[in-house]
Amino acid sequence: MKKNIGVCLGILGLALGVVGAPAARAQGRMAASGSGGAADTSAPSTPVTPAASSPADLRLRIDALKAELAALNAELATEKDGDSAASTAAPQGQGSTTPATTPPAEAPAAAPAPAPLPTPSMAGPLATAVPHELGEGPFGKLEVTGILSGMGLTQSNWGAAGTADTPTHWDLSNAQIFIQKTTGWFQFYLQGGAYNLPALGTTFLGTPDTVKGFYGPFPQGYVKLVKGNFNVEVGALPTLIGAEYTFTFENMNIERGLLWNQENAVNRGIQLNETYKKLTVAFSWNDGFYSNRYNWLSGSLTYAFNASNTLAFVGMGNAGTYARVSATSVATPLLLNNSNIYNLLYTYTKGPVTITPYYQYTVVKANPSIGILAGAHTSGGAILANYSFKRGVSLAVRPEYIKSSGTVLDPNAINLLYGPGSGAFAFTVTPTYVKDGFFLRADFSIVHATNTTPAFAVFGPTGLKVNQPRGVIEAGFMF
Repeated sequence: MKKNIGVCLGILGLALGVVGAPAARAQGRMAASGSGGAADTSAPSTPVTPAASSPADLRLRIDALKAELAALNAELATEKDGDSAASTAAPQGQGSTTPATTPPAEAPAAAPAPAPLPTPSMAGPLATAVPHELGEGPFGKLEVTGILSGMGLTQSNWGAAGTADTPTHWDLSNAQIFIQKTTGWFQFYLQGGAYNLPALGTTFLGTPDTVKGFYGPFPQGYVKLVKGNFNVEVGALPTLIGAEYTFTFENMNIERGLLWNQENAVNRGIQLNETYKKLTVAFSWNDGFYSNRYNWLSGSLTYAFNASNTLAFVGMGNAGTYARVSATSVATPLLLNNSNIYNLLYTYTKGPVTITPYYQYTVVKANPSIGILAGAHTSGGAILANYSFKRGVSLAVRPEYIKSSGTVLDPNAINLLYGPGSGAFAFTVTPTYVKDGFFLRADFSIVHATNTTPAFAVFGPTGLKVNQPRGVIEAGFMF
């Protein structure tokens, strides 16, 4: 029996010697890293021969080794937990030197940044700034954006007969604020400030005179009632007609084009909108060319084939007759306010490319009761295209052509362009640079008139010039 006990003790002592070697190495690593405690340093680090060990000593050593192993396991688990917490918290604190003090699961989620708003509408390459959100009020959360920009213009063959035009102009192009509510069943949009509406082939009008003669200091604003995909808008609304918007910052080019000169821009009235799958329908009852006489009807049908291709048909016209002649209101020309306008528009957008070709037809019917003794029409087309390069640089081009009916031989003929039967071709190129909210861009354009009648004042002080080149620069901030 004693012999068997001695053999067993010898085997156990040999096993402890083997186990003690890695334990001693682990203890040495702990001591070198400074993480070992007083209990760890008191553990023996040299092997003891089996012959010098009693059963009680062996049990004590076994208990000490178990305690040391438990301590090592606890330390290893703590290091793994720390690494996991650090890797989880890193994305939340990018750029921060202060470590997270709460577990990732308990850290509050960061609120998503507000997205740019769809209003005012923008054809690019400019975009509305990220909105500034106002706190909860009687209408709920409000979004505020704005623009401040200036422009300079130089031109040849200026000063049509009877005007005070000059070869150069410097002016404020936009100083506007946009306030809107875009959530819930009750929404609204308010736009206020100063603006300019430069257009090809027309005399430049200063910003104070533009605000006074067109739409006043609050050009657009409406209430919107929303129910699912259906909504109703009431107020001063952007027109449905045309491929170009009203204000400079909304478009690819600084100046509006030849076709835009035949269109209205702001309608006061009511508009119904409905989207069903890929089809969007809009219908409006309004005052046409800002006449304050509600006898115009407008409608549009837009079909989205896919994310890149859409086709739209738009028509509007005067359902009655109204003659408003005012020296202070250039927004309501007699002939155009009694016209019908039709558009066919196609838009292709993919990646950096946007292309919108469109056709336009306008007709003014004879109406002797308001002084229109003979009717006339115009027919024209344009292509609006923009390509966005890298680093905020883009390039837009706009070729256009328009032709009017009639002949100067008819004593009752009316003028819708540069005399009865006249036409015009225009080409505009606009490079743009955008950096955050700042933008800088320039228009280079040429208008060439055909079949003109000098008595109707084409270009130049005498009205005999048929070409008008222009250069326009605009810079500002979207905020």
